[in-house]
Amino acid sequence: MLKKAVVLGATGGTGKVITAELIKRGVETVIFGRSLPKLRAMAEELGNPALLSMAEGNVFDSASIIRAAKGADVIFHAASIPYNQMTTQLLPMGEAVMGAANQLKIKVVAVDGIYPYGRRTTDHPIDENHPKRPHTRKGKTKLAFEKMFFDPRWNQAKGMIVRLPDYYGPTANEASYLGGTLEAIAAGKPAAFIGNMRIPREYVYLPDAAKMIVELAEREEAYGQNWHIPGGGVISGRKIVEIAQRATGQKKPVIALGRVSLSILGLFVPVFKEIVEMLYLTEKPLVLSGKKYESLVGPIPATPFEQGITDTVKDIMNRKHRV
Repeated sequence: MLKKAVVLGATGGTGKVITAELIKRGVETVIFGRSLPKLRAMAEELGNPALLSMAEGNVFDSASIIRAAKGADVIFHAASIPYNQMTTQLLPMGEAVMGAANQLKIKVVAVDGIYPYGRRTTDHPIDENHPKRPHTRKGKTKLAFEKMFFDPRWNQAKGMIVRLPDYYGPTANEASYLGGTLEAIAAGKPAAFIGNMRIPREYVYLPDAAKMIVELAEREEAYGQNWHIPGGGVISGRKIVEIAQRATGQKKPVIALGRVSLSILGLFVPVFKEIVEMLYLTEKPLVLSGKKYESLVGPIPATPFEQGITDTVKDIMNRKHRV
C-alpha cells in the first residue's frame, strides 16, 4: 500500500492523471516541476487537496529530487523530453532520477512508450517479451534508457517501466499526437491530424492508464519488469474526428499531416521534423497485449472511445469557457 509518492513532470498529461489517481486513493503526493506557478495552478485545478504538496526543482538534478522525495515510497517518473532534444537529454535525466532513487532506496515507476519495439512484425497484439529492434534514433535512445534504468548499479532502488501507446484525455497536451487535434476541434477551429486517418490505431484514455499504472505501483512483485498499459481497442482518425465534432456540434476541416507536409513544417518548427521518422507507427501500428496485466491485477479499465473522446472534448470546452 502506497503512503507517499512523488510525481516528476506532474504538470504534463500523464503526470496530472497519475496525481489525481493517487489523491483519489488517499496517497500523500508531492508534485514536482520547474515552474511553481504551474504547480500551484495544477493544485488549484485539483481543489487544493490536503494530501497534495508542491516541490519546485529540476529533474536533471538528483539533489532536488532527493529533497522532494524524502519519506516517499515511490517516484513516478512522468517527465518528458521534446522530440528534438530526446537523443541528448533523455539519458542524463534518467540518470539523475535513478541516482536519487538509489540514494533514497525507493521505487521508481517510469512512464514510457513503444518506440523501442521498432517496426511491426506481427498482426497480433505484442506482449512484454516481444523483441526490441528499434530502427529510429528515438527508438534506439529509448532502448538505451531501458538498459540504463535496469542497470545493476542501482542496487538500492527498484524500478518498473510502464509502456503506453498513443494516448488522449482532458490532460493530454502537445506531447500527445492527438492532443492538439482535439484541442482545435473543441475550439471550433480547423485542425491537423498527424499521420494516416484511415488506418485504425490503438489509443489509451489517460484516466484509465493512471488507474493501471498506480495499481501496478502498489504491487511489490511488479517491479523489475516492463508492463504494457493497453488502450480500449483501435480506432481510425476519421472516427475520432467524427465523435469529436459531434460533441462540439461543429464541422471545421481536419487535415492529415504526412511526411511531406511535416517535413515542410519542420523547417519552421523543429519538433515537426522529428515526427517524420516516427510516422511508421501511424502506417503499420503496433497493438499492445494486456494479458500480463490481467494475470496480475485483473480486468483492464477501458473507457469506450465514444465516451472518452466526448468527455475529453467537453472538458476542453468547459476549461476554455472558465478561462
